Amino acid sequence: MKKIALVTGANKGIGIEIVKQLGEAGWRVILGARSVERGEAAVSELTAQGLDVEFIQIDMGDLKTIEQAAETINKRYPDLKLLINNAGMPGAFSRSFMDTKEEDLRNAFEVNFFGTFRLNQRLFPLIKDNEGTVVNVSTDMASLDHMQNAEFTLNAFDYNSSKTANNAMTLSMAYEVRNSKAQVFAVTPGFTSTDLNGNAAGGKSKEAAAVIIVGYATDGKRHNAEFLDEKGVYAW
Repeated sequence: MKKIALVTGANKGIGIEIVKQLGEAGWRVILGARSVERGEAAVSELTAQGLDVEFIQIDMGDLKTIEQAAETINKRYPDLKLLINNAGMPGAFSRSFMDTKEEDLRNAFEVNFFGTFRLNQRLFPLIKDNEGTVVNVSTDMASLDHMQNAEFTLNAFDYNSSKTANNAMTLSMAYEVRNSKAQVFAVTPGFTSTDLNGNAAGGKSKEAAAVIIVGYATDGKRHNAEFLDEKGVYAW
């Protein structure tokens, strides 16, 4: 029987590449996306390639869709083994602390932290029972060590702090499965050219970023409570 994975924010960018790579590795993948039209189009594209992919609507800023998706997954996919929380939004991607507006900060937290929190809480019992894995996709800039010591970084306080909070959630979840075979960890693919940053030049490809995330998610090693980049353990 195929292992089952759920990937959020998966109709484009790194997300759809994660789904594709998992599918090519023999997984049955549930593709989560906010837009029904775009999500179903992505599924059609991937199933046409012979991959086992199904669509579920999840809007990380809408509690109702999160509740409905979690209920469906618990009922229809009780063997869920892997959850990759890829969905995210940049906020206004503020240029400095003083440029940050409270509204943008709240919007970033609503999706990147609270939306992910809501979904994690509703699916974590299933993952624990199945001795599965939760991967929270993060960013270099969520690392307090990086923000303190990097020679240069993007001081986008709205986006960065929402992801730092997400890292704290990762550790809280990991603590609760420290004595089991289930695991929770964070992965940063590093600077990648995506819609989130306006496809900024100089970043790695979406395919290369997905390879990093899928690699850690499926390597069979124990990564609980780790923050990982392409080189290995990254400082929190």
